[in-house]
Amino acid sequence: MQYSLEQNRNEVIISLDPRMPMAPASLEQAGLDTSFLLRLAAKCAAEQDTITASHLADRMKLPKVIVNILIKELVKLAYLEARGLAGEDVRSDIRYALSLKGFEYAHAASRQCQYVGPAPVSLDAFCRQIGLQSIHDERVTPERLTESLDGLVLADALVEKLGPALNSGRSILLYGPPGNGKTSIAERTSQLFRQTIWVPYAIEVGGHVISFYDEAVHHPASEADTDSHPKADQRWIECHRPVIKTGGELTLDQLDLTFNAGPNVYEAPIHLKASGGVFIIDDFGRQQVAPQALINRWIVPLERGYDFLTLHTGKKFRVPFDELVVFSTNIAPKDLSDEAGLRRLKYKIFVNTPSRDEYIRIFRSYASGTGLVVCDPDLNLFYDRKYNGDVLASCYHPKYLLDFVGSYCDFNGIARIASLDMLERAWEGVFTSE
Repeated sequence: MQYSLEQNRNEVIISLDPRMPMAPASLEQAGLDTSFLLRLAAKCAAEQDTITASHLADRMKLPKVIVNILIKELVKLAYLEARGLAGEDVRSDIRYALSLKGFEYAHAASRQCQYVGPAPVSLDAFCRQIGLQSIHDERVTPERLTESLDGLVLADALVEKLGPALNSGRSILLYGPPGNGKTSIAERTSQLFRQTIWVPYAIEVGGHVISFYDEAVHHPASEADTDSHPKADQRWIECHRPVIKTGGELTLDQLDLTFNAGPNVYEAPIHLKASGGVFIIDDFGRQQVAPQALINRWIVPLERGYDFLTLHTGKKFRVPFDELVVFSTNIAPKDLSDEAGLRRLKYKIFVNTPSRDEYIRIFRSYASGTGLVVCDPDLNLFYDRKYNGDVLASCYHPKYLLDFVGSYCDFNGIARIASLDMLERAWEGVFTSE
């Protein structure tokens, strides 16, 4: 029996993720000033008539042993008053309510900062955790790359270039004619990385709160819950590596902290939320800000792996820049930036127009998925007619043409066949003539 217990203990130790942030055992280990936690606890207590240590622990995502210390201090300061047991069992939690003095204290704390919720983590803890779960530490295998690109028709030479670039975790520039899969390739990176990472609800810097966790960006691992990680610091959520895509709407302001003056709370910039994941800048060069200005903003982060952010007070602080940055553009690199700027983009991969064979494969694949019949002789003749001069084939053409054919056949109640006549009709209805 003793051997079985020891074996179980070893299995638990082995199963623990060494990167998992452990629950703090004391106020010191929580990494926040006691005064900050007392104000946060008072604001949480003001949300309802009475609270218990269990309720406060769940709201602040702190161990009950730490919450009990905060409650004792608030009682000592006459901010909290005991209101009896929460249940008939003598082992039930004691209910507490804010006193009149406590409400004044909570309101004063709200005027200073309206943030109420899980206790933030310290900046040092955040930086340390990002280092433990760096995207550079996860290897992309050829098998995983092939699986992530399933369904895309790409030249073997292109795939061979993508593998090392994606595995590096460094910046990548995908460039080439429009409509040939650059965005699709970038988006498929979400399937490459399998490790989970730990994301904080919020970060504390100099007494200020930076909201970090974003449901639109951070997707919790399905198995992530309190029961599966009872020793984990509940101020962190186990999530899949984030993938954020932005396009022409990107501005330089979005790469800085957003200060909400009313609640006196900051919102983390989008590239910081992408920490440990992938940040895709689609249509690079189409932003309102000049591409050279954007690259200049990121010269230090791309080169050195860290960035600087500034509070509205003027205080600057350093944060890690740990993410795979993918730029996608149909603008020639020489028109985007000077040589110094382009040097910061480590991998430059040209995504060319499809060959005849690749075009035919794309066409057949999409036709099969939409239930359209393709006549091979007609398709070959159509290709020879349309792509024999200045008109270049593009990966998006088959979808547009076949969508038109399908809609036309359905409307007229005829067989769904992509004949030469139908493809000619689709060409005139989809593409403009100059």
